[in-house]
Amino acid sequence: MDARFTRGKSPILERALGRPRTEGPVWRALFGKEADKLEQANDDDKTYYVIEKEPLVNTYISVPKENSTLNCAAFTAGLVEAVLTASGFPAKVTAHWHKGTTLMIKFEEAVIARDKSLEGR
Repeated sequence: MDARFTRGKSPILERALGRPRTEGPVWRALFGKEADKLEQANDDDKTYYVIEKEPLVNTYISVPKENSTLNCAAFTAGLVEAVLTASGFPAKVTAHWHKGTTLMIKFEEAVIARDKSLEGR
């Protein structure tokens, strides 16, 4: 998820999900398009939201009526968490129904502390 593709300013996510060495921006590499929206929580500097109105993984899946609360984009949350953790930005990522699908990213405190120390340089 390159900063140019998120419409928001997030130095942590810019560094965390920026450009892998060979594949280009992570979000674009996975889904072929930019994320709809990126927001930081007002009350918590560890929490960010990636909002997708119509996630690609939900497009081709028919969910039975009895499982209407099932959000197949939870798979995407797992992918994002794996990329962040493997890139040295440990976080927990969960999927929620809100304005489409919202991925809630909660970075570990060490990530925030490291980011603040880098800002001081």
